[in-house]
Amino acid sequence: MIARELSATRRPQGPPRLKDVASKVGMSTATVSRALTGRGPVSPGTKRRIEAAAKELGFVASYHASSLASGRSRNIGVVLPYVDRWFFATVLDGIASTLTAAGYDAALYNLQGENFRESVLTDFLLRKRLDAAAVVSLRLTPGETEQLFSAGIPLVGIGGSLEGAPTISVGDLNAGLRATNHLIQLGHCRIAFIGGPPEAGRSFPMSSDRRRGFERAMSTAGLPIHERDQLVSDFTFLGAYQQVKNLLAEPEQRPTAVFAASDEMATGAILAARDLGLDVPRDLSAIGIDAHPIGGTFGLTTIDRRARRRGTHAAQLLLRQLVSRGTGHGDHELHRAHFIARSWTAPLGSNSSPA
Repeated sequence: MIARELSATRRPQGPPRLKDVASKVGMSTATVSRALTGRGPVSPGTKRRIEAAAKELGFVASYHASSLASGRSRNIGVVLPYVDRWFFATVLDGIASTLTAAGYDAALYNLQGENFRESVLTDFLLRKRLDAAAVVSLRLTPGETEQLFSAGIPLVGIGGSLEGAPTISVGDLNAGLRATNHLIQLGHCRIAFIGGPPEAGRSFPMSSDRRRGFERAMSTAGLPIHERDQLVSDFTFLGAYQQVKNLLAEPEQRPTAVFAASDEMATGAILAARDLGLDVPRDLSAIGIDAHPIGGTFGLTTIDRRARRRGTHAAQLLLRQLVSRGTGHGDHELHRAHFIARSWTAPLGSNSSPA
């Protein structure tokens, strides 16, 4: 009898199975599966009980097995032009955190150059059996979106409209208008603009639209646009710093305000002014776009495009499409940016806080 009991304790035990968790909590395997994979309705209390039992038993849901059963990879592709810039990294964070909470992985495709069609769209997005894809600040042709839809891959775009796909953007032209009008209302007549080079290829005209908003506001107010005040930089702090320092070095032709197409460039502009001995904001006001954390530290007036929120919303749209097993509709959501007034803009010639 003792020998038989010892033999039983030495018998190798397999890993815990779904039915072991179901037995422990006294529920069906279907309910346990829904709770652990996130694929189906389960009350919060039931979900907590099941997760606690699974943890106690050492059970880990096999997404590979559920993928075979459902025909899904539980993997969503995210295509970005850059990952080393704050805006795109923040959008990605919103997408990835939402997908992770829903039990999905994010596969990142970082584009450099114009090899998009062959290396990403065809070879990766289609061949890697993704469940869905999010495209950030990049154009797709109607044929390319149709190719993804034909493969059963739902798509969401961020930054501009894509034919046949739901998209989310913040009006860059309107942001340029609002930023420039804020400076005009403070009494500034000579305003410099610093943006990026004209967009080409697959990029949406983000910086160009902000420049057009600036030009429209100046024209409407009857103010001249001086060619030497129109600067082109690379969206970096250092690039803008040197450009604006050169601009401000000649006192007789100096603008009293700067509108930068990003907060990083606006910060570079203000520090250039300070290095030249100028008082901020009495001698130079500055406004940017993006609500970068560095701007909040220094007191930069900005227009918040809510990058993380847009990423979160895009991921939610994709998850809804996966639940409905559709490819969505071509609705374009145009969100309004949030204006944040801080201490780096003030009435012309004043030391006061922003109006």
